[in-house]
Amino acid sequence: MKKTPDTSFVSILLIFLRLGLTSFGGPVAHLGYFREEFVNRRRWLSDQSYADLVALCQFLPGPASSQVGLALGLSRGGYAGALAAWCGFTLPSALALILVAYGATAPNGVLDAGVVHGLKLMAVAVVAQAVWGMSQTLCRGKIRIAIMLLAATAMLLSPAVWLQPLLMLLAGLAGWKLLTPTNADHAAQIPIHVSTRQGSGWLMLFFALLLALPVITALTANPALTLIDLFYRAGSLVFGGGHVVLPLLQAETVPTQLISEDLFLAGYGAAQAVPGPLFTFAAYLGTTMTPMPGWPGGLIALLAIFLPSFLLVAGVLPFWDRLRRITAVRAALSGVNAAVVGLLLAALYDPIWTRTILSPTDFALALLAFFALQVWKVPVWILVPLFAGAGWIA
Repeated sequence: MKKTPDTSFVSILLIFLRLGLTSFGGPVAHLGYFREEFVNRRRWLSDQSYADLVALCQFLPGPASSQVGLALGLSRGGYAGALAAWCGFTLPSALALILVAYGATAPNGVLDAGVVHGLKLMAVAVVAQAVWGMSQTLCRGKIRIAIMLLAATAMLLSPAVWLQPLLMLLAGLAGWKLLTPTNADHAAQIPIHVSTRQGSGWLMLFFALLLALPVITALTANPALTLIDLFYRAGSLVFGGGHVVLPLLQAETVPTQLISEDLFLAGYGAAQAVPGPLFTFAAYLGTTMTPMPGWPGGLIALLAIFLPSFLLVAGVLPFWDRLRRITAVRAALSGVNAAVVGLLLAALYDPIWTRTILSPTDFALALLAFFALQVWKVPVWILVPLFAGAGWIA
């Protein structure tokens, strides 16, 4: 395939690098930033196709927003595009956290608290715009609206990690039984440069590593393999994204004395203050942990925790794009997509709204950001530094 400006490695890298430098607010906010960039601005795919990708990645273990980024890069530029997307979106926060690890005596000096708050206000607007836009496309009709509201209500009343995949499963069953796909539900094909044979190979490699790494590590006691095993398992078995992997890593590292509790908590605080995926916390841990301290350990931990995401995305996408064309699957996806909007709506309130909108001034600034995005079409990359500066001044 002839490379165009939108499919070259460098172009994809630069697009995701800007997102990696400006996407504050956690996984839900990242999905909003991606939608604004690739659905609204660049029109790489439709709202329907984007929602399908989000739904798939919500079902997979690992960081959903990073997996959506990998899928977008893979569809645009093949394996090189997936690598470019991952590097651009992930490396800024990973490098920042490695530097924090080297200067762990002052972890709170990474970003001023006012700057962080201004960026969180921007994230409120981005997620609100995503919920509004996706609801217009994916929640048409009484049944879809009911599914969306029930999913949001359930998550607000009981925000358990296991509830999210269960809700999407129930929404899929409801869609299969109650909905008839319309022409709008038949999203355009997402180009995937991976054959089903290659996809099968990636999935087999995913499970082979998951089973073999603990055995090999126990037999060799190699420090690099110890890191790879620990972080590969974390990336393979965690559902619910970055916020869920943090307590799992704490249980794996602090009681076993691989890292002190003070150092762990210092890195946890820094991970909340940098843009990009929370899974880059692994880079901080690898740099400070006893098996292999220093930046090589950080790099190994970073690659190991994201490797399962690549294997799963490259393994599942070739089959997913075929499955989503079957009428019954499309009907089920209609229900799932409505539930995804409900989950985003619940997350918009808690934790994003409840931890960010603390005063009338906060509400006014978030409202201004929302109208700037939705009505005046101001690019996100212009608003992010403006709100960071407003937060610093405040």
